[in-house]
Amino acid sequence: MRILTIGNSFTDSLAVCFPPAAASVGADLHLEFADFGGCEMARHWSYIQAEEHGGPDCRIYRGRSKLRDILANGAWDIVTIQQASHDSWRPETFEPYAGFLISYLRRHAPQAEIVIQQTWAYRADHPQFQNGSEWGITQEEMYRRLTENYLALSERRKLRIIPAGYAVQLSRTETDSPFVPYPADLPEKLRWPDLPPQAGDVVGRCYWRKNRDGELELVRDLIHLNLRGQYLQACVWLGFAFGIDPETVRYVPEELDNRDAAFLRRIAGKALSTFSAHGAGFRVP
Repeated sequence: MRILTIGNSFTDSLAVCFPPAAASVGADLHLEFADFGGCEMARHWSYIQAEEHGGPDCRIYRGRSKLRDILANGAWDIVTIQQASHDSWRPETFEPYAGFLISYLRRHAPQAEIVIQQTWAYRADHPQFQNGSEWGITQEEMYRRLTENYLALSERRKLRIIPAGYAVQLSRTETDSPFVPYPADLPEKLRWPDLPPQAGDVVGRCYWRKNRDGELELVRDLIHLNLRGQYLQACVWLGFAFGIDPETVRYVPEELDNRDAAFLRRIAGKALSTFSAHGAGFRVP
């Protein structure tokens, strides 16, 4: 199975657990990335346009390659697209760029199935979910809106969805120990090595690092998958791409508890079966 992602950091996270999870069940996976951090569909299209019209030396994608050359480099089975997370809940950001990308991929990789990865809502302590934020939405509202947008794109373009975002949300609602947001001013009061509470979610990681002045600062990544989330995402993708029951995955990262890994595999299977059972008729929980 040859898979190429045209996305951003929300597909880069597959590099950690997807290959070893696939190997653990004997699945033959070749995975490559044509990603840029935070890259929206509109920016991907602008890069493609620049390459097409900028002459032979205009190479923007991986390894200083043109995307058309990456697409021509072997017969891809699946090519994925997705919206950048910060635009995923805004319906006006999807078109016409999704249509442009899909047409381009069908022209340069006609044998490949184009698939959408549904991205996920940020962790509940993200600043955009706090009172007075620019977005003015909750985590649940972000999830509902982005899911509606991906479902609408799937219906318009007749493309299947990898329900990674649904799996993330299921893990939040079905866990026995959900993440509990802390007071907004807590990070300002912390000193190394203390960290804010962060157990219970597959998204988010807090850590200390030195800034340019050599001073330690607290970093809160509240949008990307942590190791639990990367494992969940890998199991969802493995089940989607290979038709394998995620509960048969034998690989477990050294840092994951076996019971927790079993929970995440079960969530991946449930997300896939629920999405598949309802198809275009899926409704946002």
